[in-house]
Amino acid sequence: MNEKYIPLYRKYRPQKLEEVVGQEHIKKALANAINMDKIAHAYLFTGPRGTGKTSTARIFAKSLNCVNGPTVNPCGVCENCVDITNSVPMDVIEIDAASNRKVEDAQNILEKVMYAPVNSRYKIYIIDEVHMLSTTAFNALLKTLEEPPENVIFILATTEVHKVLDTIKSRCQRFDFRRITTDDIVKHLRMISDTEKINITDDALFTIAKNSAGGMRDSIALLDQLSVLDGTDAITTDDINSLLGRISFDVLCELADKIIHSKQPDAIEVLEKIYNSGNEPVQILTNLLDYFKNLLIIKNCREEIITELTQLNDAQINKLKEQSKQIETHQIVFIIEKISNYIKEVKTTNNPRLWLEVGIIDLANLTENTTLMELQARISRLEGGAVQPVNVSAYKTPPAPVMKQPNATPPSPQPAITPTQKQVQENKTEPKVKAEETAPSQVVEEFTPMPKSSGLTPAGNIAVMWENLLQNVQSAPTRALLKQWANPIKIEPDGVILTMKNEVLLKQFVEGNKKKMLENAVDALFSQQNSKVIVRLPQADDVPVAPAVSPRQITPPPEPKPAEPQQPEPSPEVIQDAKEEALKIESKTKSEISSMYSDQVNMVVELFDGKFIET
Repeated sequence: MNEKYIPLYRKYRPQKLEEVVGQEHIKKALANAINMDKIAHAYLFTGPRGTGKTSTARIFAKSLNCVNGPTVNPCGVCENCVDITNSVPMDVIEIDAASNRKVEDAQNILEKVMYAPVNSRYKIYIIDEVHMLSTTAFNALLKTLEEPPENVIFILATTEVHKVLDTIKSRCQRFDFRRITTDDIVKHLRMISDTEKINITDDALFTIAKNSAGGMRDSIALLDQLSVLDGTDAITTDDINSLLGRISFDVLCELADKIIHSKQPDAIEVLEKIYNSGNEPVQILTNLLDYFKNLLIIKNCREEIITELTQLNDAQINKLKEQSKQIETHQIVFIIEKISNYIKEVKTTNNPRLWLEVGIIDLANLTENTTLMELQARISRLEGGAVQPVNVSAYKTPPAPVMKQPNATPPSPQPAITPTQKQVQENKTEPKVKAEETAPSQVVEEFTPMPKSSGLTPAGNIAVMWENLLQNVQSAPTRALLKQWANPIKIEPDGVILTMKNEVLLKQFVEGNKKKMLENAVDALFSQQNSKVIVRLPQADDVPVAPAVSPRQITPPPEPKPAEPQQPEPSPEVIQDAKEEALKIESKTKSEISSMYSDQVNMVVELFDGKFIET
C-alpha cells in the first residue's frame, strides 16, 4: 500500500470559504460576520451528509485563528493554519459525539473550557454528530453554551437537527446546508478529473452526480473508485452501472415497455436477464420505480424543467416522451404505488425473488384493462344495464284471481299491441313473442318489467309491482315486515298506498325511521324523486293482493278470441274459507311481533312504551 496516497475527497477538501462548492448563503453570512467582527459564541451547522458542514467549520476556525486574522482568506502557512489543515491543532478540538456521548465526556469538556487558548486567538470546539449526545450530556453543556467563557466558540454539526434539544438550538446561530446541485457537482468532478488525468465521459460524471444525492464527498469518493478503471477507453455510464449494481437506462426502458403493453412472458424474460446480471430484487424494483417517476414527470411537466427534475440527457428524454404517449397518468401513478408496495414486501420476505417475479407479472397486468376509454365504456354499460327492459303495457297479462267484493270493479281491458309496438319489440334483444295462446307455464326469457309505467298499473300487475317494490327495500328486516304485515292498494308513479295490519308497525312507517326507507324504495322503483307514499290501516273495501307471479312465468298476450262463457262464481264454501283466513290475519297483534324478540326486550318496550327501531 502506498502510504503517501491520499483519497481524493481528502486531497480536494476545501481550505477557504470560496472553495466550498455551493452553500453561497452560508459563505456570505460567515464572511460578513468575520469582516464585521460579529463572532457568535455558538454555531449549529445542519444538513445532509457530504455538503460541507465539517469542512466549513474547520475553515471558519482557520479564519478566526490565522495570524493575519480574523480574515476571510487565511494564509494557510502559519502554524495555526497548518495545524488545522493537518487536524492536529491544540486550540481547535474536534469531538465525535457518536463515541463521546456520555455525561462524563461532556463534563471533561467543561473542565477544559476554563483554560485559555495556548497560542491562538480563540479556543474552538467542533462537536460532530452532536445529535448523538445523551440528554444528560446536553444538559451538562447547556449552561456553558448559554454563557461560555471569553474566547471560547462552539461549532455543532449534525445531520439530524430534529434530535437536538430545542434549548440547545435556541442558543446557537443555525445554518442549514443544502444539497449541492447536480451541475455544481459535475463541474467540480470535471475539474478533479482533469487535474488527476482521469479519462471519463461527461455522461458518466452526470451519472455520478445523480447517484450522490447532493453530497460532494460521496461523488468524489465514487470518482476515486472509478479512477482505477481508467484505461485506453473512457469510463462510461455502463461502467458505473456495473460498479454500483444499477440497471442501464436501455434495459429499464425495455422492461417498462413490456409492462406498459402487458406482455407478461416478455417481461419475465427481461427480468431474468437483469437478475442473472447480479442485481438484487430491491435494487431492480428501486431502479424501475425511479424510471416510472421520470416517465410521470416527462408526461406532466413543462419542457424547460424536465432535464433538471429527471437528470437525463436529451436522447433519454426523447425516448421517454415517445413511451409516455402509450400510457396515461393515472396508470403511471398506479404502477408507482404498486412498485412501492412490492419493495416493502421484498425487504421483509424470506424469498425476495418470488415476490420480485410476482410483482413484475402483476405490473404487466395492470395496464391491460385500465385505460380511460375502457373504464368509461364499463361505466356506460353498468349505467345502461346489460338487458334492456320491456314495457309492461305492451303485454296483456291476465288478472290474478281475487275474491269478489261488492264494490270491486273489473279491470279495464288492455289495448292490443299496435304494429309499431310489435316492430319495436321484434328489434330488441329479447326473443320474439308468438301471438298465439300459450299455457300459463310457458316462460318468456329475458323479460324485465319497466320500473315506471306510462299509464295506470294494471290490476293484475300490482302483485308484480309489489314484489319489485319489496326488492328495492334496502333493509332485510323491514322487507320481511312489509311482506308479512302490509298490503298494497295502489302502486303507481303518482302515488303508492299501502295498508298496515298493526298499529305499532304503522307508526314506524308513518312517523318512524322506516318511512324514509320505504320512500327511497318507491323512488328507486319508478326512477324518480319525492314519491308520494301513504300508509294507513285496512278499510272494508280494500282488496287483498294475490301472490306475485315470477316474471319468467308471465305468458305473452293471447290473440283476441270469441267471448267465452262467464266462469261460475265461487261456491259458498270457498267464500267461507276465505273469510276465516281474513279473520286469522286480522287477529294478529303486538304479541306476535314481540315473538320475534327476547322476553327482556319485550319487557323494556312495554315498560317504557317504546318501539322497535332498526340500526
